[in-house]
Amino acid sequence: MARSIDKDGKEQVTTDHLDLPRDLANGLITILMKYIPRDAPETKVSLVVATPKPRLVKLAISPGGVEPFSVVGSRRRAMRYFVKVEIGGVAGVVAPLVGKQPQDTQVWILGGEAPAFLRSQGPTHMGGPVWVIELTSPVWPRAR
Repeated sequence: MARSIDKDGKEQVTTDHLDLPRDLANGLITILMKYIPRDAPETKVSLVVATPKPRLVKLAISPGGVEPFSVVGSRRRAMRYFVKVEIGGVAGVVAPLVGKQPQDTQVWILGGEAPAFLRSQGPTHMGGPVWVIELTSPVWPRAR
């Protein structure tokens, strides 16, 4: 079920059934990303997005290289990933043309025996501002 407000300000309730795939990653994206092999060229998972009519999309997660940071003066390296929303179907073809293609997100993960989320940069919702969410202790090089 999804609730939204139409053009006239009236609440709309949509109830629909989706057949959910085995690779559904709702609520587990950053946890899942901690275990993506660094040498994987691309990892795809499904996600249910809350639009006026709930929709199933794919997230294409690609490595973006290694970036340095430090924690209390100790130098470390984080793996950066790019996360692209693939809408699929006719809507996926039309979305970029009408300005409805979600912006890509970047996520930084510390690998190793105890992988950890470090940082993300991207919108939290369609049309929203770009947010940077990060741990307070890593020190990142200044933006170029």
